[in-house]
Amino acid sequence: MKVIVNADDFGLTKGVNAGIIDAHKNGIVTRTTLMMNGHALEDALRLAKETPSLKVGIHLTLTFGHPLNKSSATELIDDNGKFKYTSIETSLTPKEVEQVKNEWHAQIDAFLNTGLTLDHIDSHHHVHGWEDLKDVVRELSAHYNVPVRCVDTLKDTPECLLTESLWLNFYKDGVKESLLKELTSLPYRSVEVMVHPAIVDDELRRLSSYSDLREEETRLLKSIDLVDGIQLC
Repeated sequence: MKVIVNADDFGLTKGVNAGIIDAHKNGIVTRTTLMMNGHALEDALRLAKETPSLKVGIHLTLTFGHPLNKSSATELIDDNGKFKYTSIETSLTPKEVEQVKNEWHAQIDAFLNTGLTLDHIDSHHHVHGWEDLKDVVRELSAHYNVPVRCVDTLKDTPECLLTESLWLNFYKDGVKESLLKELTSLPYRSVEVMVHPAIVDDELRRLSSYSDLREEETRLLKSIDLVDGIQLC
């Protein structure tokens, strides 16, 4: 089984960036995904360029921070200019869908302008799995010729998916050293594991409801031993 261990939220804070790099250099994290509106974007870009062994995708945002395409995201923001959506899936109007498409093109183009190679596409709070956005995501995958994190709405087009399955259980109570052993029982040839390593600081606690356990993730991701039948990639 091929296993991708992907660290979300690269660029969110310097502590997140440091944890991801540590869990890659000294552990089993193989890839990460970058938030182009994160609070520590420049720090993440520097670290990514210093760590070419770490593959970097994009963590598209619709529920965090400000849009990049401010003048063309009028339907997507609140009175403070921030994205108005939460992690709860909601129905979108045709105008909203069009503006999301334009905003996500802007985020990916900004990523490419950094000089990094785009590995794959996923999103903060899995918003790319919203039913109303599935055609947008398929278009992005085809336009940029990169795969997308597995979500239910895209399983009828497996050719655009990064892996056959996505493992979400390494989170909260599921943060366990038995991670790789648990994966061996799955009936898939490829699995992506979503992880959130970090060195926790006050900024992360302010920005995310999932904070302190990220240090435990970092510790375990550095101590988990490989098991037969698992190929990290």
